[in-house]
Amino acid sequence: MTTYKNRYDDVFTFTKDDNGDILWEGNFQYSRFGMPNDYTKAFNAFVADGGKFSFNEFKESVHDWDYEINDYSYPKYVRMVECLKDEVDMVDPSGGPYIISGMSLDSFGFKGYLVKGFKKINTGYKIVTEKCSGCNKPGTIHKMSCPTQKATLFIDNKEIELEDVFNNDKKENIKKFVDDVKAYYDQMDKEVHQNRGNLNK
Repeated sequence: MTTYKNRYDDVFTFTKDDNGDILWEGNFQYSRFGMPNDYTKAFNAFVADGGKFSFNEFKESVHDWDYEINDYSYPKYVRMVECLKDEVDMVDPSGGPYIISGMSLDSFGFKGYLVKGFKKINTGYKIVTEKCSGCNKPGTIHKMSCPTQKATLFIDNKEIELEDVFNNDKKENIKKFVDDVKAYYDQMDKEVHQNRGNLNK
């Protein structure tokens, strides 16, 4: 658990739960919160009118401001952008800390953790963190079997993917892998002793 004292001396605590999310607890009586935009209706209207932007391009461009006409470049569509009222992507208690989706939690003691969203709880908010798509672990933590953590050993000119070994439930394959690694290092040890013997001659 880590603590944070804001400029009004309000103390907030941050505690990691079993799922790798962060419980953010404290005084939220006076706070702002934001909801993410829903561009679906606006984008569909844009495409129906012959618009050629991709969805992501549209999300960026629809908020462009035209200083010559002193209005949005796409006023018809920007007014169609709605809010996802059941979701929260920013929380800012009076005096701080300000936390928003996509933000790193390094400064709160959770290295590599990124904010995905928020869920209201009785004592504050649960900060839902980004998880690895391969092993569902937060931050820079990964399971040994995670497909994102690939490593290759070369034993007797034979490639062995560690990912294949740890994803395989057959015990005999894992035992063979361990035996191969042990045999490799035993051979290396013999060669080192031989080299040392040659140096002493």
